[in-house]
Amino acid sequence: MTAVLVAAGAFLMTLLGGLVAQRVGDRRHLVLGFAAGLMLGVVAFDLLPEAMHAAPQELHGVPQALLMFAAGFLVIHVVERAVAIHRGHESEYAEHTHGRSASHGHSHGGHAHGGTQGVGLTAAGALVTHSLMDGFAIGAAFQAGSTVGTVVAIAVVAHDFADGFNTYTITRMYGNDRRRALALLGADALAPVTGAAITLLFTIPEQALGLYLGFFAGFLLYLATSDILPEAHSPHPSRTTLACTVLGVAFMWLVIGFAE
Repeated sequence: MTAVLVAAGAFLMTLLGGLVAQRVGDRRHLVLGFAAGLMLGVVAFDLLPEAMHAAPQELHGVPQALLMFAAGFLVIHVVERAVAIHRGHESEYAEHTHGRSASHGHSHGGHAHGGTQGVGLTAAGALVTHSLMDGFAIGAAFQAGSTVGTVVAIAVVAHDFADGFNTYTITRMYGNDRRRALALLGADALAPVTGAAITLLFTIPEQALGLYLGFFAGFLLYLATSDILPEAHSPHPSRTTLACTVLGVAFMWLVIGFAE
Protein backbone atom coordinates (compact mmCIF):
# COMPACT_ATOMS: atom_id res chain seq x y z
CA MET A 1 0.00 0.00 0.00
CA THR A 2 2.95 2.33 0.64
CA ALA A 3 3.96 1.94 -3.00
CA VAL A 4 0.53 3.10 -4.17
CA LEU A 5 0.68 6.17 -1.94
CA VAL A 6 4.16 7.04 -3.22
CA ALA A 7 2.94 6.60 -6.80
CA ALA A 8 0.39 9.33 -6.10
CA GLY A 9 3.36 11.71 -6.03
CA ALA A 10 4.25 10.54 -9.54
CA PHE A 11 0.64 11.27 -10.53
CA LEU A 12 0.97 14.90 -9.44
CA MET A 13 4.39 15.39 -11.03
CA THR A 14 3.17 13.99 -14.36
CA LEU A 15 0.26 16.44 -14.42
CA LEU A 16 2.61 19.30 -13.53
CA GLY A 17 4.94 18.41 -16.41
CA GLY A 18 2.06 18.36 -18.88
CA LEU A 19 0.66 21.67 -17.67
CA VAL A 20 4.05 23.32 -18.04
CA ALA A 21 4.31 22.02 -21.62
CA GLN A 22 0.81 23.35 -22.35
CA ARG A 23 1.58 26.95 -21.39
CA VAL A 24 4.82 27.65 -23.21
CA GLY A 25 3.26 29.48 -26.19
CA ASP A 26 5.71 30.88 -28.76
CA ARG A 27 8.68 29.38 -26.92
CA ARG A 28 7.75 25.97 -28.23
CA HIS A 29 11.14 25.49 -29.89
CA LEU A 30 12.82 25.84 -26.50
CA VAL A 31 10.38 23.34 -24.99
CA LEU A 32 11.05 20.84 -27.78
CA GLY A 33 14.81 21.27 -27.36
CA PHE A 34 14.53 20.70 -23.62
CA ALA A 35 12.17 17.75 -24.13
CA ALA A 36 14.65 16.11 -26.50
CA GLY A 37 17.39 16.57 -23.91
CA LEU A 38 15.22 14.99 -21.23
CA MET A 39 14.48 12.03 -23.50
CA LEU A 40 18.16 11.55 -24.35
CA GLY A 41 19.00 11.69 -20.66
CA VAL A 42 16.32 9.16 -19.76
CA VAL A 43 17.58 6.79 -22.46
CA ALA A 44 21.29 7.10 -21.62
CA PHE A 45 21.18 7.34 -17.83
CA ASP A 46 18.09 5.35 -16.87
CA LEU A 47 16.45 3.09 -19.45
CA LEU A 48 19.53 1.48 -20.99
CA PRO A 49 21.36 0.83 -17.68
CA GLU A 50 18.17 -0.67 -16.21
CA ALA A 51 17.60 -2.77 -19.32
CA MET A 52 21.18 -4.05 -19.29
CA HIS A 53 20.90 -4.94 -15.61
CA ALA A 54 17.58 -6.76 -16.04
CA ALA A 55 18.40 -8.55 -19.33
CA PRO A 56 22.20 -9.03 -19.57
CA GLN A 57 22.03 -12.35 -21.42
CA GLU A 58 23.74 -12.28 -24.80
CA LEU A 59 22.56 -13.46 -28.19
CA HIS A 60 25.37 -13.99 -30.70
CA GLY A 61 27.71 -11.86 -28.60
CA VAL A 62 25.34 -8.91 -28.02
CA PRO A 63 23.25 -8.30 -24.87
CA GLN A 64 19.58 -8.95 -25.57
CA ALA A 65 18.64 -5.57 -24.09
CA LEU A 66 20.79 -3.82 -26.70
CA LEU A 67 19.28 -5.91 -29.50
CA MET A 68 15.86 -4.76 -28.34
CA PHE A 69 17.18 -1.19 -28.22
CA ALA A 70 18.16 -1.41 -31.89
CA ALA A 71 14.83 -3.08 -32.68
CA GLY A 72 12.89 -0.27 -31.02
CA PHE A 73 14.79 2.34 -33.05
CA LEU A 74 14.27 0.45 -36.31
CA VAL A 75 10.59 -0.30 -35.72
CA ILE A 76 9.62 3.36 -35.32
CA HIS A 77 11.89 4.26 -38.25
CA VAL A 78 10.13 1.74 -40.49
CA VAL A 79 6.71 2.93 -39.29
CA GLU A 80 7.54 6.56 -40.03
CA ARG A 81 8.86 5.68 -43.48
CA ALA A 82 5.76 3.62 -44.18
CA VAL A 83 3.45 6.55 -43.50
CA ALA A 84 5.78 8.92 -45.39
CA ILE A 85 6.43 11.40 -42.62
CA HIS A 86 9.76 12.32 -44.16
CA ARG A 87 9.07 12.67 -47.87
CA GLY A 88 12.08 14.80 -48.72
CA HIS A 89 15.58 13.80 -49.67
CA GLU A 90 18.59 14.52 -47.52
CA SER A 91 19.11 17.85 -49.28
CA GLU A 92 15.68 18.92 -48.05
CA TYR A 93 16.58 18.22 -44.46
CA ALA A 94 19.35 20.79 -44.69
CA GLU A 95 16.74 23.36 -45.72
CA HIS A 96 14.18 22.47 -43.09
CA THR A 97 12.40 25.84 -43.01
CA HIS A 98 8.86 27.12 -43.05
CA GLY A 99 9.05 27.44 -46.81
CA ARG A 100 9.86 23.78 -47.19
CA SER A 101 7.44 22.64 -44.55
CA ALA A 102 4.42 22.39 -46.78
CA SER A 103 6.04 19.98 -49.21
CA HIS A 104 7.83 18.15 -46.43
CA GLY A 105 4.62 17.16 -44.68
CA HIS A 106 5.12 19.47 -41.67
CA SER A 107 2.78 22.16 -40.40
CA HIS A 108 4.45 23.99 -37.55
CA GLY A 109 1.53 26.25 -36.82
CA GLY A 110 -0.84 23.29 -36.54
CA HIS A 111 1.68 20.98 -34.94
CA ALA A 112 0.98 18.40 -37.64
CA HIS A 113 3.23 16.02 -39.52
CA GLY A 114 1.41 15.10 -42.72
CA GLY A 115 -1.72 14.03 -40.83
CA THR A 116 0.15 11.37 -38.88
CA GLN A 117 -1.71 11.88 -35.64
CA GLY A 118 -1.50 8.16 -35.00
CA VAL A 119 2.26 8.36 -34.57
CA GLY A 120 1.81 10.94 -31.83
CA LEU A 121 -0.79 8.75 -30.16
CA THR A 122 1.48 5.72 -30.41
CA ALA A 123 4.40 7.64 -28.91
CA ALA A 124 2.25 9.01 -26.10
CA GLY A 125 0.81 5.53 -25.54
CA ALA A 126 4.34 4.18 -25.20
CA LEU A 127 5.06 6.85 -22.59
CA VAL A 128 1.89 5.85 -20.73
CA THR A 129 3.08 2.24 -20.81
CA HIS A 130 6.46 3.36 -19.55
CA SER A 131 4.76 5.19 -16.67
CA LEU A 132 2.82 2.01 -15.91
CA MET A 133 6.15 0.19 -15.72
CA ASP A 134 7.43 2.95 -13.42
CA GLY A 135 4.59 2.05 -11.10
CA PHE A 136 5.60 -1.60 -11.32
CA ALA A 137 9.14 -0.54 -10.45
CA ILE A 138 7.97 1.31 -7.35
CA GLY A 139 5.90 -1.64 -6.21
CA ALA A 140 8.65 -4.19 -6.84
CA ALA A 141 11.23 -2.00 -5.09
CA PHE A 142 9.11 -1.71 -1.97
CA GLN A 143 8.72 -5.48 -1.98
CA ALA A 144 12.53 -5.64 -1.82
CA GLY A 145 12.67 -3.22 1.12
CA SER A 146 11.68 0.27 2.20
CA THR A 147 15.10 1.79 1.50
CA VAL A 148 15.24 0.47 -2.06
CA GLY A 149 11.63 1.49 -2.57
CA THR A 150 12.30 5.06 -1.43
CA VAL A 151 15.28 5.50 -3.78
CA VAL A 152 13.35 4.14 -6.76
CA ALA A 153 10.33 6.28 -5.88
CA ILE A 154 12.42 9.47 -5.83
CA ALA A 155 13.80 8.68 -9.28
CA VAL A 156 10.37 7.80 -10.70
CA VAL A 157 8.64 10.88 -9.29
CA ALA A 158 11.34 13.12 -10.78
CA HIS A 159 11.20 11.30 -14.12
CA ASP A 160 7.44 11.55 -14.32
CA PHE A 161 7.63 15.34 -14.62
CA ALA A 162 9.53 14.71 -17.86
CA ASP A 163 7.06 11.97 -18.85
CA GLY A 164 4.10 14.32 -18.48
CA PHE A 165 5.95 17.06 -20.32
CA ASN A 166 6.84 14.73 -23.19
CA THR A 167 3.41 13.08 -23.38
CA TYR A 168 1.65 16.39 -23.93
CA THR A 169 4.35 17.76 -26.25
CA ILE A 170 4.55 14.68 -28.50
CA THR A 171 0.77 14.33 -28.77
CA ARG A 172 0.35 17.96 -29.85
CA MET A 173 3.42 17.92 -32.07
CA TYR A 174 1.81 15.31 -34.36
CA GLY A 175 -1.38 17.30 -34.91
CA ASN A 176 -3.65 15.99 -32.14
CA ASP A 177 -5.94 18.50 -30.48
CA ARG A 178 -5.61 19.82 -26.94
CA ARG A 179 -8.41 17.66 -25.56
CA ARG A 180 -6.78 14.46 -26.79
CA ALA A 181 -3.39 15.55 -25.44
CA LEU A 182 -4.92 16.27 -22.02
CA ALA A 183 -6.68 12.88 -22.04
CA LEU A 184 -3.36 11.13 -22.68
CA LEU A 185 -1.71 13.27 -20.02
CA GLY A 186 -4.37 12.10 -17.56
CA ALA A 187 -3.75 8.48 -18.56
CA ASP A 188 -0.01 9.00 -18.12
CA ALA A 189 -0.58 10.47 -14.67
CA LEU A 190 -2.77 7.56 -13.57
CA ALA A 191 -0.42 4.91 -14.98
CA PRO A 192 2.16 4.85 -12.12
CA VAL A 193 -0.59 4.49 -9.52
CA THR A 194 -2.15 1.67 -11.54
CA GLY A 195 1.21 -0.06 -11.97
CA ALA A 196 2.01 0.15 -8.27
CA ALA A 197 -1.43 -1.24 -7.42
CA ILE A 198 -1.00 -4.18 -9.80
CA THR A 199 2.22 -5.23 -8.05
CA LEU A 200 0.13 -5.96 -5.00
CA LEU A 201 -1.08 -8.95 -7.04
CA PHE A 202 2.03 -10.05 -8.98
CA THR A 203 5.35 -8.83 -10.38
CA ILE A 204 6.80 -8.74 -13.89
CA PRO A 205 9.66 -11.16 -14.65
CA GLU A 206 12.92 -9.22 -14.63
CA GLN A 207 14.02 -10.54 -18.03
CA ALA A 208 10.83 -9.38 -19.73
CA LEU A 209 11.09 -5.98 -18.06
CA GLY A 210 14.66 -5.53 -19.30
CA LEU A 211 13.71 -6.39 -22.88
CA TYR A 212 10.83 -3.93 -22.79
CA LEU A 213 12.98 -1.12 -21.41
CA GLY A 214 15.59 -1.72 -24.12
CA PHE A 215 12.97 -1.59 -26.86
CA PHE A 216 11.39 1.56 -25.45
CA ALA A 217 14.82 3.23 -25.16
CA GLY A 218 15.36 2.77 -28.91
CA PHE A 219 11.86 4.12 -29.59
CA LEU A 220 12.51 7.25 -27.53
CA LEU A 221 15.95 7.85 -29.00
CA TYR A 222 14.53 7.85 -32.52
CA LEU A 223 11.78 10.31 -31.63
CA ALA A 224 14.24 12.64 -29.89
CA THR A 225 16.85 12.70 -32.64
CA SER A 226 14.82 12.25 -35.83
CA ASP A 227 11.67 14.22 -35.09
CA ILE A 228 11.79 16.43 -32.02
CA LEU A 229 15.26 17.97 -32.49
CA PRO A 230 14.74 18.79 -36.21
CA GLU A 231 11.34 20.27 -35.33
CA ALA A 232 12.89 22.36 -32.57
CA HIS A 233 15.62 23.77 -34.80
CA SER A 234 13.50 24.27 -37.91
CA PRO A 235 11.69 27.54 -37.04
CA HIS A 236 14.38 28.81 -34.66
CA PRO A 237 17.86 27.41 -35.43
CA SER A 238 19.45 29.06 -32.41
CA ARG A 239 22.09 28.42 -29.82
CA THR A 240 19.40 28.83 -27.17
CA THR A 241 17.57 25.75 -28.44
CA LEU A 242 20.80 23.76 -28.36
CA ALA A 243 21.48 25.03 -24.83
CA CYS A 244 18.02 23.81 -23.76
CA THR A 245 18.80 20.34 -25.12
CA VAL A 246 22.08 20.21 -23.19
CA LEU A 247 20.25 21.48 -20.11
CA GLY A 248 17.68 18.69 -20.45
CA VAL A 249 20.40 16.03 -20.57
CA ALA A 250 22.22 17.59 -17.62
CA PHE A 251 19.00 17.81 -15.62
CA MET A 252 18.32 14.09 -16.03
CA TRP A 253 21.93 13.31 -15.12
CA LEU A 254 21.59 15.26 -11.87
CA VAL A 255 18.20 13.76 -11.03
CA ILE A 256 19.35 10.19 -11.56
CA GLY A 257 22.65 10.83 -9.79
CA PHE A 258 20.91 12.17 -6.69
CA ALA A 259 18.46 9.28 -6.73
CA GLU A 260 21.19 6.64 -6.73
